[in-house]
Amino acid sequence: MASDPSDVDDKLPTQGRLSRFRKLAGLSAQLGADVLMSGAKRLVGQEPELLSKAAAEKLVSTLGELKGAAMKLGQVVSMDTEFLSPEVRQVIARLQNEAPPMPYEVVARVVREELGDAPGVLFREFERQPLAAASLGQVHRAVLHDGRPVAVKVQYPGIAETLVGDMENLGLVVKTMSKASRLTDGTAYFRELREEMLLETDYRREAELCTGFARSVAGLPELKVPEVIPERTTGRVLTLELLQGRTLKDWVVSEPSSAERFRVARLLILAIYGPFFTHGEMHADPHPGNFMVLEDGRLGLLDFGSIKRFTPRFVDANRRMFLHAVRLESMDVLGLSREVGFTTELPDAEAADLIQEILRIAGRPMRSSPYDYAACSITRDMKLHFARNAPRFLKIRPPAEAVMFFRSTGGLAQNLRLIGANGDFRRVFEEVAALL
Repeated sequence: MASDPSDVDDKLPTQGRLSRFRKLAGLSAQLGADVLMSGAKRLVGQEPELLSKAAAEKLVSTLGELKGAAMKLGQVVSMDTEFLSPEVRQVIARLQNEAPPMPYEVVARVVREELGDAPGVLFREFERQPLAAASLGQVHRAVLHDGRPVAVKVQYPGIAETLVGDMENLGLVVKTMSKASRLTDGTAYFRELREEMLLETDYRREAELCTGFARSVAGLPELKVPEVIPERTTGRVLTLELLQGRTLKDWVVSEPSSAERFRVARLLILAIYGPFFTHGEMHADPHPGNFMVLEDGRLGLLDFGSIKRFTPRFVDANRRMFLHAVRLESMDVLGLSREVGFTTELPDAEAADLIQEILRIAGRPMRSSPYDYAACSITRDMKLHFARNAPRFLKIRPPAEAVMFFRSTGGLAQNLRLIGANGDFRRVFEEVAALL
């Protein structure tokens, strides 16, 4: 029996700026009540969860339905291991690639519109149930007529327009905050994030970035980037070689050995810093659903819509700063920061002290051997450092392209904390330095 079109439409991302804003407003009210309850428990001496399981389920349900930028924000929240219980983190982690899927009828319609025929004609096999459903599209396992297994990413209808509306809503918030004070002007950073996110809806561009990133990691044989299948790729359909393994979020709950945790943590560090320092590129959406521990032991990388290509100036100054840090050498912190593109309205000594403390916190694994990421407090201490010095940090402004750099390196830190490996990470960073 044919599906009711209205049922199909109900399962697609909510569209319309006002409708999406209302859903987010309702979610905010419920989460706000949860936070107030946590505060009340703390006043009477109890140790509450920052977020209850019920609130986490509501968060996942609403953001998973909305998809787009709202779901991407939820993916960032799901990576924060500091203040959420394992049970709540497990609920929110579903946002990484388990959003409510769109019906197969819609998938088939998009494939036909983009590639000119039905999935059953274009592929020897095409599984109706998705492998993963994420913020902009969902992935189906398929087999080409020559027998090669592939992953076919199909974009949600209307998601490009929805993403534009999401970013316009966020832009109004940023604009309002920026008018309050020149020091809180975040328009340049928002513009960078907006441009990068809107470009992710072009799957031809993602295919080109995937191919380029494969070249960037070619010197790191323990990493695997899937091959693009160009004849089955368009603006809204992307077909890639299917990687066999478990996503990082599934692998980490399988109780891997200490040696295996260290091995995979090392590969994650190489995957983020290797291409950046050697080719000026970074995977800027590093949530645990975008990495796979493959059956052959390599680390597979997924989702290339947010590969960021940095300016030579930005890469070169960061490269020199990194080499100084690994070699435990003194450096002109403020001078190198200015070469990166930072500006400051603080006295030089004061600005240098604030930035030096950031490097000191972030550089702990380079100075200590062994280093235990299970007990790592880098993210928490960094947050505290910014909170304690917020008025002064508002007078230090990184370049706009640093937004994607911080998104990538911050995600790496969260992933390493999630894996909880213990070992000689100083040697791993020395291995990265040897690539330069």
